[in-house]
Amino acid sequence: MTQQDQGAGPSRRGGRFRMPSRKGASAGAVAPVAEAPTGATGGRAWAVSGTTSRGIRQITQPITRRVEQVAGQTEGVWRPVAGILRWISPLGWTILALGVVCWVIGARWGWTELLMVAAAALVLFLVCFVLALGRTKVRILAEVDPRRVVVGEPATGRILVTNEARTPMLPILVELPVGLSAARFVLPALTPGNAHEELFVVPTSRRGVIQVGPATTVQGDPLGLMRRQLTWTERTELFVHPRTVALESLGAGLLRDLEGSTTEDVSMSDLAFHALREYQPGDDRRYIHWRSSAKAGRLLVRQFLDTRRSHVTVIVDPDPEQYRSGHGKTGRTDRDVERDVMAANAPTAIQADVETAISVGSSIMVRVMLDEQDCTMVCGDQKVSRAVPQVGLDAMSRVDPGPVDLFAVSLDATDLAPDTSTVFFVTGPHRPFIELQRAAGQFPPEVTRVIIVVDPLADHGLRRGGGLTILTLSALEDLRPLLFTGVAR
Repeated sequence: MTQQDQGAGPSRRGGRFRMPSRKGASAGAVAPVAEAPTGATGGRAWAVSGTTSRGIRQITQPITRRVEQVAGQTEGVWRPVAGILRWISPLGWTILALGVVCWVIGARWGWTELLMVAAAALVLFLVCFVLALGRTKVRILAEVDPRRVVVGEPATGRILVTNEARTPMLPILVELPVGLSAARFVLPALTPGNAHEELFVVPTSRRGVIQVGPATTVQGDPLGLMRRQLTWTERTELFVHPRTVALESLGAGLLRDLEGSTTEDVSMSDLAFHALREYQPGDDRRYIHWRSSAKAGRLLVRQFLDTRRSHVTVIVDPDPEQYRSGHGKTGRTDRDVERDVMAANAPTAIQADVETAISVGSSIMVRVMLDEQDCTMVCGDQKVSRAVPQVGLDAMSRVDPGPVDLFAVSLDATDLAPDTSTVFFVTGPHRPFIELQRAAGQFPPEVTRVIIVVDPLADHGLRRGGGLTILTLSALEDLRPLLFTGVAR
């Protein structure tokens, strides 16, 4: 068979014989069609999907831009309408829907009773809407005095409302959020220019930061179909500081440092010159003052005052699980915890020892700062370094009890205060001793390391071991004698 006959014969592709295409034969040469290799179906689907997504985006983007443009141009129209619709409460929407549905059904089937219900519902809705109308023009002053108190100290506030409108103001409701609750005052009718004052008490039984405000006026109807709120003041904070005890000057953690503060201790080698004295056997001859010795006829040596530095770091463990009162370490059942949670003082009952630990750390911090020494305090996510007592106590008010990595906290403390001379760890009896050793090991060997264990079931005492001074106290009042015995010098 010739080559031409072979080209005219049937062709084999994919194991099957196919007849040549008459259209291709008549048209001449035909370009071969490339087939996708096996396993390329996923890639083709991905390509089709990507093409479809791009096509959808190309179609929707002009529409989206057009909608945004129209919304921006008509903002002056729809924004007031949206603000008015926010006045309607869920009960108001229910009454409105009931009126519309009853009207449609009654008109469709001629049900007179439903038409009467629809008319009553719609009239009630309109009357409540009219009651919510009107312009309120007042000036509200809400303040709390004092802004910083200690746990248990009274804190009072007042709210002063002045009618600045030219017309008399009808009785209105004023709401002032105070922490998790809210104080509500029904103001009497006020003539133009008159003011009304109300007093309120802020509960300060727990440490923390209490948010007061913003003050809002509520205008609506007695049934609650409409509720129109206007905000008049900013939010303020009331700091409830932890309890502290007065401590004597620690005098601890003093390291000799040529750049430190001058003390009353006499030294033979420092920078702060004090006086001259007679030479004694063993004195360093470098400190002989030869000119004064020649005048006096005897050897005189220089005498200095020690310059020392002190930077105290306080690390408080805020994990309730490490203390006696924490759930999971005391053998208390879930029913006991549930009973405490239902009680009014549940957080205080569960976290009582944590609050004592925060008070212990805050007492040390305040004493160090009053001694005009540098202090760094770390408790949970709150970190304070080289500040005044007020700033430090404000930070302690913001502490939320929770689990912490004591080793990581120690690393943060060393970064904040690399020149620490004394470090205090305040924790509970359930914190493993090996973790305390690892955390204390992040500080240099010359640093004085003190562990304060808060355990209400143990007798207060002092012991030393592993390069640590361990103080155990059962109450905050035990801190002063323990520090004086074991740390102060």
